[in-house]
Amino acid sequence: MRELERRLKTTSQLPLSRQTVINMFLTNTSIKNDLLSVLKPHDLSLEQFNVLRILRGQKGNPVNLQDIQERMVNKMSNTTRLVDKLILKGFVKRNQCEENRRKIEIYITSEGLDSLKKLDIIIDQTEKNITSNLSKTELEQLNKLLLKLKQNEQ
Repeated sequence: MRELERRLKTTSQLPLSRQTVINMFLTNTSIKNDLLSVLKPHDLSLEQFNVLRILRGQKGNPVNLQDIQERMVNKMSNTTRLVDKLILKGFVKRNQCEENRRKIEIYITSEGLDSLKKLDIIIDQTEKNITSNLSKTELEQLNKLLLKLKQNEQ
């Protein structure tokens, strides 16, 4: 794995497990940067985009902050702040639940849906570009391997 060692400017041979973890970090950063570059002109972060997709998946039904947080790809995100920013952009609205006044219901607006519709094409193409060096079989294998790695979390 000389390429990685050159990139890290190290002369020592890294253990295979370390090479793998570092490569995953570098790949994660590269993918995030590619996605951010297409979201930035639309004034959206990856986390805001994720919230919009979660809300669209509700098909018009409300969702609360805790449910959004549980479905987030990045669990470290401040969901309240993300929703507040999306409200300011007109992509999301927040209502107080009539049955339980302590519960806040969050909906995606038609503006949010329209924005996602435009972004779907751009994001799909970006994801295809990111994975274009891999065959369908390699992508399936990579997904299986990544899921296998995540089994250590549980």
